[in-house]
Amino acid sequence: MIGIICAMDIEAQEIINEMKNVNTERISGIDYKSGTYCNHKVVVAVCGVGKVFAAICTQTMILNYSPRMIFNIGVAGSLSNKLHIADTVIATSVVQYDLDTTAVGDTLGMVSGINKINFKCDKNIADELLKIAAEKLQTACVGGVIASGDRFITAVNDKKFLSRWFGALACDMESGAVGQVCYVNGLPFCIIRSLSDMANESSSYDYNKFLNIASKNSVLIVKSYLAQLDSSSQFNGY
Repeated sequence: MIGIICAMDIEAQEIINEMKNVNTERISGIDYKSGTYCNHKVVVAVCGVGKVFAAICTQTMILNYSPRMIFNIGVAGSLSNKLHIADTVIATSVVQYDLDTTAVGDTLGMVSGINKINFKCDKNIADELLKIAAEKLQTACVGGVIASGDRFITAVNDKKFLSRWFGALACDMESGAVGQVCYVNGLPFCIIRSLSDMANESSSYDYNKFLNIASKNSVLIVKSYLAQLDSSSQFNGY
């Protein structure tokens, strides 16, 4: 079983439409659709926007479906002037930029208890996703850090800070939570984010205009990966 988590319906609908033998189970307000996709058993869920929904969805998926790895796919804002709308970032790691216990001496973004800032994605899978994107997409695709927080970034100063402090290339509202939950469960994960906006003052307009195009790019990458994946292959884990 392979897990796929999206924040919004538009990011998941193309996959769900092509699944076979679909069974739907509703848990804690989230629909988990299990079935076959690209000849693999998958479970797909639309978690909702934000880190709490993403964490609830990821932990529930792990406990109820025992996926051997999880993809979190969808859209994000660009934190790099070299990356533009419809370009894609495959995460090498994810961070949570709004987790702030600096008042007691911690580094910004550090998760207390496990004392980690960066949650690393499965490198072998991420490398393969980059190769696939280079072949399938007409737009740029790079690997790098994705920063998550419960804010929709529209200020240039915030964009510059996240880029400088975390070395992040893109920002979203879910992947950091997915990464943390997968890490504490010892489960490999990968994040695919196509850019819907430039995380600046025009982001709200660009986001609505380019959401559909960016979502299709993320789906194309994961679909192409699964299409060539041997169902008996093993993932690295941690």
